[in-house]
Amino acid sequence: MGRLIGYARISTGDQNLQSQIDELESSNCVHVFSDIVSGAKSERPGLNECLTTLREGDTLVVWRLDRLGRSMSHLVSIIYDLKSKGIGFKSLHDGVIDTTSASGELVFNIFAALAQFERELIRERTRSGLSAARSRGIVGGRKPLPPDDPKVLSAKKLHADKNMKINDICKTLNISRATLYRYISMPDIGENNGSKKNSQRPINRTA
Repeated sequence: MGRLIGYARISTGDQNLQSQIDELESSNCVHVFSDIVSGAKSERPGLNECLTTLREGDTLVVWRLDRLGRSMSHLVSIIYDLKSKGIGFKSLHDGVIDTTSASGELVFNIFAALAQFERELIRERTRSGLSAARSRGIVGGRKPLPPDDPKVLSAKKLHADKNMKINDICKTLNISRATLYRYISMPDIGENNGSKKNSQRPINRTA
């Protein structure tokens, strides 16, 4: 019979971490790891130490499912990893969530299916949103800088200095060559619409 190892977490110091620890210890957990951190945070020192401590035959016990995973997908990923190592999982306040029992295994498989469903929904909504945006002429990415933006003006000024190489300008402004050429092709401030006064073109220059 393996060990029962507990994990407890609260989001802020205002919640009662000790009540979770007490309940886990009363459920025969020989050790309880804990974190005081938001569920959305990926870095949890207590959980990392807990997962490192677990060995084949052990069972990870949590007070409730939402104490462990950042999302359903993350939760399922952790439990699958535990299963692959021969480690069980049990939640004290989520009914039959106990992968060491047949009924708990069935419920977990349902959770895994729901997690996959959740991922597919997110992908579908993302694709649908991008498609709708493109149909309205909206292209993803950063909003283009206006012609009077300081970075655009700096690009034009540096490019006008025939002694400065293209690569040096790009490094100075932290932009690509394509972005530089786009900046210098913008109309000058005050230039009338439709007027092609002194349209700037990239000058062939040694990189």
